[in-house]
Amino acid sequence: VQLVESGGGLVQPGGSLRLSCATSGFAFSKYYMNWVRQAPGEGLERVSGISPGGESTYADSVKGRFTISRDNAKNTLYLQMDSLEPGDTAVYYCVKGGGYTPRGQGTQVTVSS
Repeated sequence: VQLVESGGGLVQPGGSLRLSCATSGFAFSKYYMNWVRQAPGEGLERVSGISPGGESTYADSVKGRFTISRDNAKNTLYLQMDSLEPGDTAVYYCVKGGGYTPRGQGTQVTVSS
């Protein structure tokens, strides 16, 4: 199983980023996928999940601002993040399945002016 996140960076409050997670080594289209994040000094927090058929769930803290999607033909998971806030600063990981592992190496998102 390989999960490789990309797309993070430094953005001002109110800005947007699109994270990608390229996957390989498993039947991506058959699995529920998650995005989780870890802020400095904090534990892992589930951000959003998506079923193989495209049904999505969101943490209350990101609802209405983040959009999860998947391209089963490309074995890739996405997270569109709009209206970013300083509280969104964290390392973001994609996760195979509904738990916290296995996950990739993460991509840093920093929201700061």
